[in-house]
Amino acid sequence: MTRVAAAQLAVGTDVAANLATCLRMIDRAGEAGAELVVLPEFCNHLSWYADREHAHRMACTPGDQFLSAVADRAARHRMYVKIGVTIARPGGRTTGTGLLYGPHGDLLGESDKQVLMGAENDHLDPGDRDSPVIDTPLGRLGMYACMEGVVNEVARSLAVRGAQLLLNSLNSFAADEASLHIPVRAAENKVWVVAANKIGPLLPAPELPAIAARLGVPPDRLHGAGESQIVAPDGTPVAVAAPAGEDLVVADIDIAAADDKRRPDGTDVLAARRPAIYTPLRATHTPRQAAAGALARVAAIAAPDAAAIAALAAADTDLIVLPELADIEITDIVAALRDSDTYLVTTVRAGDAHHGVLIDGIGVLARQPQLHRTARYPWLTRPGDTLDIIELPWGRLALVVGDDALFPETFRLAAIQDADVVAVACTPAEPWELSLGLAERAAENRLNVVAAGHTPDGALTGAIYALSPDFTLWTVWSRPFTGVISHPEVTVLPPGASGVSAVIRPAQAVNRMVSKGTDLVAGRPRHPIDALTHA
Repeated sequence: MTRVAAAQLAVGTDVAANLATCLRMIDRAGEAGAELVVLPEFCNHLSWYADREHAHRMACTPGDQFLSAVADRAARHRMYVKIGVTIARPGGRTTGTGLLYGPHGDLLGESDKQVLMGAENDHLDPGDRDSPVIDTPLGRLGMYACMEGVVNEVARSLAVRGAQLLLNSLNSFAADEASLHIPVRAAENKVWVVAANKIGPLLPAPELPAIAARLGVPPDRLHGAGESQIVAPDGTPVAVAAPAGEDLVVADIDIAAADDKRRPDGTDVLAARRPAIYTPLRATHTPRQAAAGALARVAAIAAPDAAAIAALAAADTDLIVLPELADIEITDIVAALRDSDTYLVTTVRAGDAHHGVLIDGIGVLARQPQLHRTARYPWLTRPGDTLDIIELPWGRLALVVGDDALFPETFRLAAIQDADVVAVACTPAEPWELSLGLAERAAENRLNVVAAGHTPDGALTGAIYALSPDFTLWTVWSRPFTGVISHPEVTVLPPGASGVSAVIRPAQAVNRMVSKGTDLVAGRPRHPIDALTHA
């Protein structure tokens, strides 16, 4: 077992005071017996500058007093220390960088932040290479930072390249970091994650009231959201700090547990990936081109019952999703939908292929083969090679078939083709798949997701993940700002229910700007895609 820690702390504009805080927290970790501690992002100075020259001037330089003190403290405690700072690079570049110091005080690796958030784009330069996997006596470590964890590529690349433990340094006021973006990176990759966030003001205290007033939010919503945590490979947090207050969370973990990538059916979720079909993700990162879909439509999850389907169609439901391989004839579905504008999605076995089918009151409109082979269906030997988008009167629809729902790459393929809604007919086998996985697929791609499935014992399950019009601080909110940046509105099928309906918002898929200058889809990091698209 390895004892790891996440240090939660506040940082201001006084570099000396910030260093003292960092050293105090490293000392606390050492006193707690930690072999590794993760500190937040931008520990040397608030990520708020007058201009690029100011950011460069306040940044650390290799071997300076700030970094030397951190290295010396790592050596004193014979501990690995990961810290996020800004670094002044040659040629006037300034990067947000994660540094890993070893138990002898040596610098073992560095990772320049590849996805910048908001005003960071004004003052910093993105990293120009993928984050390294660092082999240590503790295990294989990977580093990323804050916004890099709000999309999947950086963490995914680290996991694909063998990382067992991911170290995430954050500088975030978003409440959905702790509830969604941090734990999902552990679960989808079956790795450990240690994440350290800030507390206290993330902007200069004297300017905070005026900035908050301009944004229309309470000043305390611009404080670090805390909830630093240590997350197991199944997505379960094993130690979590409070939302406010300096803290250190500690846990004893078995890092080697991250080597088991098997789903309950025996599928290795990384080995089952298909890099060759992800090559469209390398395409030019352009903003969305397709026109917006409808403002709102009604979607439903339902059991495969003709009378229930007919009742939903009569109630003007726009989209119904049944579980995969639903026990109902297509002819009965067509009859139930006749004389309505309702579309229905389920799946069928087609010999040695597994097809998603889109059905209306006339017949089958479209088919989508499952793209990934998994152990659950040994008969599936003819997977598809492309994910197609279907134009409907109210928006652009993608069908995600069966275990394709496990792979973040599947939904990225939908997003780069400007999908608005994704219908998922699946069989979830682990709790994270609905609670974290599909919620994140909606959040990181700005997709409405409607998912219906069977539990392993055959009960109906699922949820509807609708894009909220209250998205980020840079849109006009219809209600008080809650601190949630991108988490969708989730309607979960109640236990024992035969169905559930909710409003989805196809038009909201157009808005992908999670912050000024940060497009969740067009701004996806380029360098990790090389690892994700090569076998």
